[in-house]
Amino acid sequence: MTFPVVAFEWQNEWMPPRGKSSRNSRGGVGSARPYQRTVRVNESLRQVIAETLEDLDDDRLNMVTITGVDVDPDFRHGVVFFSAIFTTVPQNEVVEALEENRIRMQAAVGREVRLKRTPLLTFKPDPAIDEGQRIDAIIKNLPPKAPEVVEAEVTETTETAEIEPAAEA
Repeated sequence: MTFPVVAFEWQNEWMPPRGKSSRNSRGGVGSARPYQRTVRVNESLRQVIAETLEDLDDDRLNMVTITGVDVDPDFRHGVVFFSAIFTTVPQNEVVEALEENRIRMQAAVGREVRLKRTPLLTFKPDPAIDEGQRIDAIIKNLPPKAPEVVEAEVTETTETAEIEPAAEA
């Protein structure tokens, strides 16, 4: 008894051909695997930095939220994005306060995240927050929409004639 031999072309369906990579220069975005290491590291760094930020005793950082981290593929540098919406402190002072506490945050990352290198952190306001506020202001300033006028078709009314019951035979 012989069994038929079936060749599958499964590799071409979900993996790039051998010798070619679908990774790009931004740390694996677009690769065939759904979870890249840089995405996991970014989230871990965001959590550690946010926890460290809560423990800092700086009044300028009271209402600051860490919204994201973007590390280079070699993990040497990382940009920490923050939001300071509900604070009265100007953003340049928030950046200055974060830079003053950068060493503490990098030390916490070095202790809590297992990496070959601890990335050098820089801090930037999250552009998505500013764009969202700008779009929200535009929407609020739009004039109110006029109610739609629906033209009702005028139908002629016809007099209904009385219908006599049919005579039974």
